[in-house]
This record gives sequence, C-alpha cells and structure tokens, in this order.
Amino acid sequence: MKVGLFIPCYVDAIYPNVAMATYKLLRSLGVDVTYPQGQTCCGQPMANAGFESEAIPLARKMEDMFKGYDYVVAPSVSCTAFLRINYPDLIGKDHKCSIASKAMDVVEFLHDVLKVKSLPSKFPHRVSLHNSCHGVRELHLSSPKEIMTPTPFNKIRDLLELVEGIEVVEPERPDECCGFGGMFSIEETAVSGEMGKSKLQRHINTGAEYITGPDSSCLMHLAGVAAKEKAKGANGDDIRFIHVVEILAAGL
Repeated sequence: MKVGLFIPCYVDAIYPNVAMATYKLLRSLGVDVTYPQGQTCCGQPMANAGFESEAIPLARKMEDMFKGYDYVVAPSVSCTAFLRINYPDLIGKDHKCSIASKAMDVVEFLHDVLKVKSLPSKFPHRVSLHNSCHGVRELHLSSPKEIMTPTPFNKIRDLLELVEGIEVVEPERPDECCGFGGMFSIEETAVSGEMGKSKLQRHINTGAEYITGPDSSCLMHLAGVAAKEKAKGANGDDIRFIHVVEILAAGL
C-alpha cells in the first residue's frame, strides 16, 4: 500500500506541526508514505468564492501529482471533502478523475483502512472534541444529530480513546457549526463571530483544558475567537487548541 501525503496550503503555512505529526504517525504504523514535492492549494477557496475556472488548473495538478498512489491522505477534512466531492466535476470535464476515490482524511484512513486498535501515545488531559461540519456530513467521521442513526458513531472519539491518560468530552450540540465555513466567515463576519463565541463557550463548559478536532481551520477560527474574547478554561487558564493527529502522535 503506497500513500501520498497531501498537506493543504494553510496547514503547510500555519500549522506545519500538524503535517509532521501526520507523517510521523503514519510512519510509526508501518505505512509506506511519501510527500510529493511542489504541492499547492487544492483550489477550494477559489471554487467556494465562485471562481471555479481558477480551481481547475490546481485540480489537474493535484490529479497528476498523486498518480500511482493507493491512497491520498490529508489532515484536513474540508480539503479532503473538496477532493472527493468536487474534483470529479472539475476534472471530469476533460477526463476521468482518479484522485477523488483515493482521498481520505487521516482519521478515516486510521479508522477504516488501517483499523488501528492501539497507539503508543499518552496525553493526560481533559479534551473537548470538535466535530467539523465537513467531517460529519460529507466524510461521515461521526453520525449527525439531526438524523436518527440506529447506531451512533464517532471515529474521531474511537481513535482518541486509544490514547493513554486522555479524557474525551463533547460539548452540548456537538456537531453544530463553529461559524468558520471558509468564505462564510469572510462574507458574514458578524454572524460567524457570534456562532464562534457560542460554540467556544459550550466547549469551555465541558471543563476541558484543550479543544481538538480533525480540521485546523475550525480550530483556528475558535482560537481567534478565544483570543479576542480573552476566553479562559474552567481552571482559569487559557483554553488550548490541538489537532487530533497531534494527540494521536503524542510522544512519537
């Protein structure tokens, strides 16, 4: 099994520690993973802003770059969802898209493909789990609360609970949007900010030291709200933010 590591542009620029944690974790699990050089934005911001034609060259480049891999794994649910759901239309105008069927978020890959049952990591902290919208409703990392699911599930929580010492909690209304939404946070700043404050407070109410999730963009938004509001955790300390893969790779 050959895996190509896709690191979205904002992760590369702002959260390189998330990229490194993903690589180290996959390697520690015996995965043949490589990072193709020359990666750029996948085109999601352009397409979401209505400039679909500008996203097409980037989609074609990604398609060419990840040929020959069995899976394309990324630590970002929104970018993964864009590859899987939008690329067939963007690339399919010229030829069949192959990358969409191979694209997986790292949580999906660990849970569904590798079927990880144990991890050597330790993280002795109380952590509030943030379920990003793309992860819930497009990648199905957890079951949405608005749908009656016979057997509720949460793949992110399943993996986190393999970590020694961790206490995982979830806020009230656990899969409600934090207000980021990419272009939404730019075009509807006031609404986005109020949604962020509401979501952040529900996380804080869990008494957690950390807020974690599978998408750095949502965590970035909530961290920005926390800084602006000078929000404190239940213990009076600053609430901290960490990508789920950093917890899974803790100590490696």
